[in-house]
Amino acid sequence: MGNVVLVFSMDKILEMKEYYSTYVSNKVPSGGVFAAKLPNCMITAYKSGKVLFQGNDCEREAERWRSSSTIGTSRENHPVAKSQRSMNSELPSNISELSVIGSDEVGTGDFFGPITVVAAYVRKQDIPLLKELGVRDSKNLNDEKIIELAKILKGMVPFSLMTLKNEKYNQVQKSGMSQGKMKALLHNQAILKVLEKIAPEKPEAILIDQFVQANTYFQHLQGQQRIARENVYFSTKAEGIHLAVAAASILARYAFIQYINQLSEVAGFKIPKGAGSQVDEAAAKLILKKGLGVLPSFVKMHFANTEKAVEIAHKKKG
Repeated sequence: MGNVVLVFSMDKILEMKEYYSTYVSNKVPSGGVFAAKLPNCMITAYKSGKVLFQGNDCEREAERWRSSSTIGTSRENHPVAKSQRSMNSELPSNISELSVIGSDEVGTGDFFGPITVVAAYVRKQDIPLLKELGVRDSKNLNDEKIIELAKILKGMVPFSLMTLKNEKYNQVQKSGMSQGKMKALLHNQAILKVLEKIAPEKPEAILIDQFVQANTYFQHLQGQQRIARENVYFSTKAEGIHLAVAAASILARYAFIQYINQLSEVAGFKIPKGAGSQVDEAAAKLILKKGLGVLPSFVKMHFANTEKAVEIAHKKKG
């Protein structure tokens, strides 16, 4: 099995994560940023800046990004410039103990359903109680626990939910807007709404679960009338840094689950999450049941799953 190693800035690695969003795995190795499993290539990106391409198509996939590599093909330990390192080092050392607005999103890698973004404000005095309740990263909780915790959190913490439904998502994506810009706009709107809710009180920090570098995030927001900038920080795996982000992830996941349940009722069968083969089959079933024209209200049309679903439906119909 062939392999290629290239070195990139963290900004480029996060762009790659977005590019391969339909193939991103939930299992990330220690020190990793993301892992993506394509049909003929496994891609693993690390916080050090290195990206490993493995498999029969490793050369072809690596070639997509080679011109953006900061060093080029690498099989050695190259130092990574300070500007490329994770922004964790810039966070206040005591951020986990502060009163913080945390912001996180759900649904970006799911074929069915919307993108849900939540910003939530957790005051320092409420942190011990949230710990006792078992608030943590929503990816480590099953749906039943998510629903249980979300119902408690809704009455405990000020929050704002932004939902980008499939119809609107497909419309803006087709117009050329990247998913990264969509997320930046949603995060900014959610944070501003929470700031309004808690005014005149101000958070000691705002922590966004990082999906792009800070400069790219603010570039996405150019032209907006209002932008939350004061004490804004970014970090990958932010759910483990402050419970405000963990609370936001739970509330965002809860909203996503509710929306998927609504789609299931309309479809007449259970809609699966994710972007694996099970969603191809479900979308094909939907096409056969209600017609191709219904898809834009259920799925993210630019995902590779659309073509697969149409092919499956065609074979079954034939």
